[in-house]
Order: sequence, then C-alpha cells, then structure tokens
Amino acid sequence: MSMFPDPTSHLLLTPDDLDAPRRVERLRELRIEEEPLPEFDAFARRLAHTTGAPFAMVNFIDERRQYFAGLHTPAMDRPVTLEPVEESVPGRIMARDHGYCPHVVVRRKALVLEDVCDYPRFAGNPVVDEIGIRSYMGAPLMDGSGIALGTICVVAQEPRPWGREGLGVIKSMAEEMSELIRRRGVHPGIGM
Repeated sequence: MSMFPDPTSHLLLTPDDLDAPRRVERLRELRIEEEPLPEFDAFARRLAHTTGAPFAMVNFIDERRQYFAGLHTPAMDRPVTLEPVEESVPGRIMARDHGYCPHVVVRRKALVLEDVCDYPRFAGNPVVDEIGIRSYMGAPLMDGSGIALGTICVVAQEPRPWGREGLGVIKSMAEEMSELIRRRGVHPGIGM
C-alpha cells in the first residue's frame, strides 16, 4: 500500500449537496414524493423519443437516494432493468451515489457524457458495471427560487454522439419540465 493517497479517488465521490434539505422541503410542497406520476412518465417517454435514447427519467434527489417520478424504458411492460434500492418501489429508486444526476443537481448545469468511460471521474460509477450505462445526458430542473429540484436525463448502454444538438434538446426540455413543475406549485394537483 502506498503512503500517498490515490489522486483520482476524490473524483469518484458523489458531490456534497448542501441544498438537499431545502430541496426535500420544496418537493413536499409540490407534492412530488415517492410515487410515479403519469404525466412525468409521459414526459419521459417523449424525452426518450425526441433524443432517440432507450431510457429517460424525470429524477428527484434527496440526501440518500434518487427517485424517478417519470420513467421510460425500452419495454415498460417488463420489469425495469435498474436495480431498486428498496423493494417497495421496484425500478424507481436508486442510491444517490449511482449515476450522474447528483453531479448535475449540484453543478446546476447540463452534463453530456457521450462515453462515460472517457471520463475517469465518471467511469468508476456503479451504474457502468451494474447496469452497463455507457452514455448519459442530463439537465437540471430549476425551481423558481433557484433550487435544483432534480434532473431530466437519458442514458444508453452504448456510446452516443449527443453533440450540440443533443445538449440543446436536453436543456430546452429541462426548461419545459421546470415550467410545468412551477405551474404545479402555483396550482397544486394540476396535471400537465
């Protein structure tokens, strides 16, 4: 064992998220908790079709985990391929340190990884080996008060050339979803 720490070990950590308590409180106010929302599933389906990605999510993050209130998979009639953290909501809950959305939320910026293996910071994430994720594109869902509530994202199990066009699409659709969430806050219980 070396007496010097591995200089890349800090790169694999999920970032500190100081806004998590405020985010959780705001999500409760918006009535976005741990239940699938059909309108968010419909949005995820449209996001997948628009980007050509097999998987799309509308994702909200608390201190310990991520919750996919909107989800689209290649075959929604089959069990979701993402391994659940808890048995009660199969395929909708994932540990906070799995995936790339926590980075998007903390940075408050879109993230495009055409091949996650090209980035040492992200290549060691558990979703690479456990689920086979090789490509990711996500953007933050911003609350009117400046809190990043979560993300919309797409993933694929092979590298994808998302490019500038993909970045434009994910950012535009994130703004659309953010506006729908803001309207939900103004009119609680309103559908999309």
